[in-house]
Amino acid sequence: MSKLLLVDDDVELTELLSSLLTLEGFDVQTANNGLEALQKLDESHELVLLDVMMPKLNGLDTLKEIRKVSNVPVMMLTARGEDIDRVLGLELGADDYIVKPFEPKELVARVKAVLRRYEPKQEEDKNILKFGELEINLSNYSVLY
Repeated sequence: MSKLLLVDDDVELTELLSSLLTLEGFDVQTANNGLEALQKLDESHELVLLDVMMPKLNGLDTLKEIRKVSNVPVMMLTARGEDIDRVLGLELGADDYIVKPFEPKELVARVKAVLRRYEPKQEEDKNILKFGELEINLSNYSVLY
């Protein structure tokens, strides 16, 4: 189960998205501003969903702070959909940028896509030697041809 950090100052939206993502099998932790997000963020989070316009510390400044300490994937969720806003978010280190309002199914699909790109390779994969159609598994001492 992937652990997500959802950061948005809209409490109703945060609750709705948290419920949706939980139903999809994610472990969701929430924060309502950038400062709270930075306090909660740890190495167990596999993805951050981050609003841009928030009090205390906006999403872009929060993203800058996250990038100083972590390479965790970050998806920007925002009402700011101008090209310059998207480009700035991506240049600051966001991995995806989705404009509100969005379809819930699209959000879930994008979350899964970002997580697939950052999934650590299976430990067993580096223990499998392949020579054409011959596979030697060093973990369980099996040979497949």
